[in-house]
Amino acid sequence: MLDALEPRWFAVYTKYKREKLVSKYLQDKGITSYLPLQTVTRMYTRKIKKIELPLINCYVFVQITKDQYVPVLETPDVVNFVKIAKDLIAIPEAEIEILRRVTGDITNVEVDKGVFKIGEEVEIISGSLFGLRGRLLQGLGSKNFVIELENLGYSLRMQMAPEILRPLPGTRGAA
Repeated sequence: MLDALEPRWFAVYTKYKREKLVSKYLQDKGITSYLPLQTVTRMYTRKIKKIELPLINCYVFVQITKDQYVPVLETPDVVNFVKIAKDLIAIPEAEIEILRRVTGDITNVEVDKGVFKIGEEVEIISGSLFGLRGRLLQGLGSKNFVIELENLGYSLRMQMAPEILRPLPGTRGAA
């Protein structure tokens, strides 16, 4: 739902491997855009490189009002807005904030067995991801924490240290 006055976040579908270019084009037009990037280490024959790749392929997020809708579609390499049926999907500010925090801080730590149960809902109690909630996928030898972004239809999976997780009341032992 586009609003004439209040800008809202929407996902834009781009051509393959054009996310960074689309983000630059949109910013050149004065349109607020966000492209969540993750740093990945690639090993080549003679060197090791760290490169930034999009967290979600072919997606760029834009914060627009009604009058910016057409200029976004006219941007080179933009395919369309992400929609359900014919309706645009407005993405809540909280989910954009989750993406920002996730791309800035992901920890990989081994975990003690049996601290939490599979399927249990947990909350992060410290660090830059403080307050995020998700569902535990694995608890035997490693800890996988899933943050579900409902409006996007994507889930982010990351390993978290058990000392920064807390089970949510009423979900203990859910499977």
